[in-house]
Amino acid sequence: MTGKLYLIPTPISDNDIDWVIPKAVGQSIQQLTHYIVEHPKTARRFLKHIGCKLPIQEIHMHTLNEHTRSDELTLLLQPLLAGNDAGLLSEAGCPAIADPGSGLVRLAHDKKIPVVPLVGPSSIFLALMASGLNGQQFCFNGYLPIEQEARAQKITELEKRSRNHDQTQIFIEAPYRNQGLLELIVQTCVDDTDLCIATNLTSLHENVMTKTIRQWKQKLPDINKRPTIFLLHG
Repeated sequence: MTGKLYLIPTPISDNDIDWVIPKAVGQSIQQLTHYIVEHPKTARRFLKHIGCKLPIQEIHMHTLNEHTRSDELTLLLQPLLAGNDAGLLSEAGCPAIADPGSGLVRLAHDKKIPVVPLVGPSSIFLALMASGLNGQQFCFNGYLPIEQEARAQKITELEKRSRNHDQTQIFIEAPYRNQGLLELIVQTCVDDTDLCIATNLTSLHENVMTKTIRQWKQKLPDINKRPTIFLLHG
């Protein structure tokens, strides 16, 4: 029999971990000795915060990040194929959502390894919940192009798609490029399009605000270097 692959969420801010990670998550993974993680150092810190009782030296950390080749994924599943349970840890939020791991999870299904998703924070869904925009039809688009002209064209495309299909368009950016993206959205979109900016979710400085482009033009917030989710609805 194979082991189970637990998909383990981690906090997305520095707020008290008890606010965002249910105690049942810690209880579910107390006996795991194998983890697949982006960064072993931060993974060990998380396990300490969540109350892991096993000595750190007994825990095996295997690395999965954006540099991991697809032909290396089978090797990461070897402990599970040998009968051991293992945990897939996201660096921040839910594994495999805007995060490395979906390829590993898909391969686990091929290998008939049971996959167990655990409850925790996803900035994408928290932002959608709080936005007041259409939660019945939505699309997560990841990162937009970096080059300015291509980026503006993509924003126009998403706005049109949203208007034609009544579909909320969700996207993200590296925090240090947030302000430039916000300014371009306001310059590019029509005045009656809705834009939600969800910043520092689950932190003490959390701020979620939905306004029309016309309203945003009056005053833009400073979101430079602040983790932000953008939601657009034409």
